[in-house]
Amino acid sequence: MKRRSLTLWTGAVLAGLVVLLALVSLVWLPYDPADTSGGRLAGPGDGHLLGTDKLGRDLFTQLMTGSRIALEAGLGSVLIAALIGVTLGVLAAYAQGWFDDTLSALLDILIAFPTLLLAMLIVAARSATLGSAILAIGLAQSAVVARLTRILVKRVLAQDYITAARTSGTSWPRITAGHVLPNIWPTLVVNLALQFGLAVLAEAGLSYLGLGTPPPNASWGRMLQEAQATFTTAPAGALAPGVLLVLLVIGVNLIADGLRDVLDPTTRRGRAAA
Repeated sequence: MKRRSLTLWTGAVLAGLVVLLALVSLVWLPYDPADTSGGRLAGPGDGHLLGTDKLGRDLFTQLMTGSRIALEAGLGSVLIAALIGVTLGVLAAYAQGWFDDTLSALLDILIAFPTLLLAMLIVAARSATLGSAILAIGLAQSAVVARLTRILVKRVLAQDYITAARTSGTSWPRITAGHVLPNIWPTLVVNLALQFGLAVLAEAGLSYLGLGTPPPNASWGRMLQEAQATFTTAPAGALAPGVLLVLLVIGVNLIADGLRDVLDPTTRRGRAAA
């Protein structure tokens, strides 16, 4: 129990630092994100906690607005992936014959594509905006969620109590709401937490390639791309967003690991027996 709590709390603290920055940025910023009066590549100090970038913008301000964009990308992508993935997964689990085989094959094909590559194709077909990036990443991740949901639902449907419920005349919608979803949600929550971290990385990758959040919005990925040419003379421009990106992803992964131990009844029983 102590190890589980430590993992969960460590992840909450790391991710909470980024969440705190994002929340504060909603009501206060040290400078206007478009303010270029700070001097080009100024070092930390003189009113700028981390210095300025190559355009003279305050780095700490950019980091704060970037944290909000990272959380929006992660939450939005996971929401889309959950809505589409769970719906398709449940339908595929109930399906029989050729429909089940066809849908499963399509999901396998989508999963075979790297998330970032599939997102790049979708964004290229639309426009480089945060909304397009969120939609693209969410659609790419929905295949993973759908396949996991299908496997979990089929496992639940094979249980004896489901057969008893059907024999008693319980409808499929009531079985799904009363028996299936309550039994699969712990595993889904853990997987969606992992997908959140992957979505944040995917958005940063898209922004780094110029296919994510457009200027003047401060995405961490775009900050890394802009700072790579001046890394030797002004390393803070690349290190700061990189560190926050790592902290957020590690924090979310630790939260997912802690939730897995807390929510998975099989894990709890196994450790209790040991």
